[in-house]
Amino acid sequence: MLNNKAIKNLGFVLNQSKSGTFKLFGQLREIAEDMGVSTRETFEFPVPNGFLEGMDACCVIGGDGTFLSAASESTKYQVPLIGVNRGTLGFLTTYTAEEIDSLFPSILEGAYDLRRRGLLECCTHDNLVDVALNDVVIKSASVSGIVHLNVFADEEFVTTYICDGLIFSTPTGSTAYTLSAGGPLIHPDSKVISLTPICPHALSNRSIILPDNVQLRVENAVPNGRLVVAVDGQRNLSTSEDGTIAIKLSSQSLQMAQKVDYCHFDVVRRKLKWSGGYI
Repeated sequence: MLNNKAIKNLGFVLNQSKSGTFKLFGQLREIAEDMGVSTRETFEFPVPNGFLEGMDACCVIGGDGTFLSAASESTKYQVPLIGVNRGTLGFLTTYTAEEIDSLFPSILEGAYDLRRRGLLECCTHDNLVDVALNDVVIKSASVSGIVHLNVFADEEFVTTYICDGLIFSTPTGSTAYTLSAGGPLIHPDSKVISLTPICPHALSNRSIILPDNVQLRVENAVPNGRLVVAVDGQRNLSTSEDGTIAIKLSSQSLQMAQKVDYCHFDVVRRKLKWSGGYI
């Protein structure tokens, strides 16, 4: 969606550990204030509760981890995130530091493409609920522990996975942890959930693509074995030893402000260095 409402109140989420972040922030804040935009900033991770209340948008300067740290707060207040990459790959922070300076005035005037990204909702037996933009990962609480996990899809038994863990991913997260585990690349506009085992003991275990309306349930098949549920690699939810974990597509979504000429496959080609030729 183009010609969005002009941004009058802007939050900045900044990762000081990334080279050049503070200098770039100063440049963008000056542009914003010259255009009459009210700003606030935070260096805290995760983003403080209530930070984005009343904001029209949020500019994240850092890497994808910084972007993910703002995702929950962004979702709560439905504030679009403008990701400026100061990290390495930057699949979520799609604006480069070199181009943002010239594009920022028009972005503040509403010239950006607003995209909605699906989220996973995870609920543990202890009624702890969280949402993930990238993935929900279930592993043993023991550093080197193997898990035995029973998975059900709409109460239909899928299988028992014996592996290092399971990754439940959104299409957005298909270029993250699940890709490293051998999962598929999925277009971010797809309405699916992927399930990928980490180092499975059965070579026949591969990723499964599930519809967006599926209700997933995971049970620990090993008595007295504690699990850890990692949400976007940012937050951990503890589980009881005999508890179940429910995962589904959230009714909420995250808003991303992207370049008007944004092309997903162009980003994938550049970030993953697709050549199309022989090595």
